[in-house]
Amino acid sequence: MIKKNLSTPDEIRTPSKTRIEVVNFNKSIIMRATFEPGWQWSECIKPVVGTDSCKVLHNLYVISGSMTVKMNDGKTYNLGPGDAAEIPPGHDAWVNGNEPCISIDFSAGEEYAKK
Repeated sequence: MIKKNLSTPDEIRTPSKTRIEVVNFNKSIIMRATFEPGWQWSECIKPVVGTDSCKVLHNLYVISGSMTVKMNDGKTYNLGPGDAAEIPPGHDAWVNGNEPCISIDFSAGEEYAKK
């Protein structure tokens, strides 16, 4: 068994208005993402990764806050506390309101917010 705590992550990434905390296991990586009010992928992460939209698959659970995801085909989805979602590559996203959006992601930790 391997036990880790996201309060003492193996890696931290801090692009603008973003805090990514990652714990690595033998066959999986878990990521806690905190997106501050005013965060938008196209403004805060795009400059780091250099792609037109997010190219990462997300399997996530929203703990708190609210976020809108806009797929490249124009469809939009709102996510809030208790929502679990699989978000395929090809999207933008932004925080709604004045509360940070905090989520746990079970698939994006290896590459999210990395060049």
